[in-house]
Amino acid sequence: MAYGEWYPFLGWFDFIISFVIAIIIYARARKFYPIFYLIAISLYVFTAGFYIDVYDLSKGGILMVLVVSAGLFMLAGWYFSKIFHSDEVEKK
Repeated sequence: MAYGEWYPFLGWFDFIISFVIAIIIYARARKFYPIFYLIAISLYVFTAGFYIDVYDLSKGGILMVLVVSAGLFMLAGWYFSKIFHSDEVEKK
């Protein structure tokens, strides 16, 4: 069942909640980097939901999509932390 009835609602709900939280965080802290965390989480939920819906996965398939995507995000985070190493970490 490609593009089921629940997928657009998941995407819009995730986007709206993340958008509202991002506005609140920016209004309180005046920092831009926490917004990128919300964008990453929103993109992760949206991408995993897309794969689950389009490929009509069962319970095992859903678990595998979540495990593989979480592993990829952890490896990407580790890689980018090595590339963009901050000087503030070295001072502590």
